[in-house]
Amino acid sequence: MRDRRYYIASSLMILSLLVIWQIGAALYNKPFILPAPGGILAELWELKWVLLGTHLPATLLTIFFGLALSIILGVSLAVAMNFSKSIEKTFYPILIASQTIPIIALAPIFVLWFGYSIWSKVAVTILITFFPITVSTFDGLRSVNKELKELMLTMGARKRHIFRELSIPSALPYFFSGLKVAVTLSVIGAAISEWLGAEAGLGYFSRRMMTQFNGAAVFAPIVLLSIAGILLFLFVNWLEKTMLKWRKSL
Repeated sequence: MRDRRYYIASSLMILSLLVIWQIGAALYNKPFILPAPGGILAELWELKWVLLGTHLPATLLTIFFGLALSIILGVSLAVAMNFSKSIEKTFYPILIASQTIPIIALAPIFVLWFGYSIWSKVAVTILITFFPITVSTFDGLRSVNKELKELMLTMGARKRHIFRELSIPSALPYFFSGLKVAVTLSVIGAAISEWLGAEAGLGYFSRRMMTQFNGAAVFAPIVLLSIAGILLFLFVNWLEKTMLKWRKSL
């Protein structure tokens, strides 16, 4: 019941903002600058085949490749830093420094290196999603209960057993927290990379429509990007609840 009231309140807030937007757009009466929500939905319906058939798959491919590589690289680095202090001292400052570089400045460089292929966009997505996955997983591995670890050592458990039976379960909640942040950022990373250099994708289509002063068509792919981000977040949330059912019994 509490969750239902929560969603009702948020839905009413969104509906109120859409009504204000609709009225404001009608009064402003410059749809190429501020299109109304109704006009955006109409444009989305009109462009549904080209957006869903061509540009959405290109964006999703970038997101999935970027997230998959970020998970592999991020978890691997987090595990390595957990086992080796020298690796932590070497890579952790670099990891922090990587987040101080504006993504929008690096995206054209990736286009210069990889061209308009998918890998320039994947590189941007990795750069923007790698950090939360790595840091969250590393923090999770460091959160292991020291008393349980010492107990397992006194009982003759080896390091690999402690890692499998204690460290991984302790890190999983942290990993999923980082992944939920990364999955929403991946949509932003894919859109930014497509905006700056691509031949297909929702970000590319939005930029192309901007040059034609078609405000509703600029917003239409943004709506799809938002929906994709929400659905990906919900999927990760469901995956977390499915894989961490054991936490309810503790």
